[in-house]
Amino acid sequence: MRSGKKAKLFLTFATLFLCYGKTYAAHPLITDDAGTQGRGKFQLELNGEYSREREREAGVRVKERSAELGGIFSWGLTDSIDAVFGLPYCQYKVKENGTSIDESGLSDISLEVKWRFYEEEFLSLALKPGVTLPSGDDEKGLGAGRLTYGLFFIATKEIDSFVFHLNLGYTRNENTVDEREDLWHASLAGEIEVVKNLKFVANAGMERNPDRRSDTHPAFILGGVIYSLSENCDIDFGVKGGLNKPETDFSMLFGIALRF
Repeated sequence: MRSGKKAKLFLTFATLFLCYGKTYAAHPLITDDAGTQGRGKFQLELNGEYSREREREAGVRVKERSAELGGIFSWGLTDSIDAVFGLPYCQYKVKENGTSIDESGLSDISLEVKWRFYEEEFLSLALKPGVTLPSGDDEKGLGAGRLTYGLFFIATKEIDSFVFHLNLGYTRNENTVDEREDLWHASLAGEIEVVKNLKFVANAGMERNPDRRSDTHPAFILGGVIYSLSENCDIDFGVKGGLNKPETDFSMLFGIALRF
């Protein structure tokens, strides 16, 4: 396979699976909540995702498998401000008409601050600015190649036994791989505790396609569960599906969160 074609595959499929420095407060949800850890408290999340994608265009069959393992560390600087550090490791394999490409390595490290600036009994609002550092190899499709930055608005609302989360965000996607620089994100999530220590969660959202060649923006839907083994330990599992062609067809998400 020619190197130019190889690079095109790397860049196309790298945009399909995470690797954008996103962190999750209630994995497996993509949408963050407005909660913070509290002064002097910490949370460590270990999350994984496995995804698969199939496409056929102009007689060319492409299959992609990808996986990410991520560590996310949150530190409560004050009762309403958290510092969040994310370290993702990515792997993907692409097959095009029988020819394979396989890459893995560290992706772009993320640094974020979540500030809960408003809270009443049933409503919390927060802002989360952040940056990603170009630690991933952009030539292998594992990173943007430049520092990126963005800002998210987060709202959490309790209605009876339901909790809802809304995210609206902007990312300045500086990059070396000819992707769009100005990206937006909008998503909504809900959760309900069905029995003690067990929550059902659901999530849907859309964000601007980083591929300049497409004006169809990836949209997803997700369902999952969160089970609290104890007050300070949660495990979770979720399934995410694409609602249109640019979104990854199918993903499984799993993780554990430890608070101390």
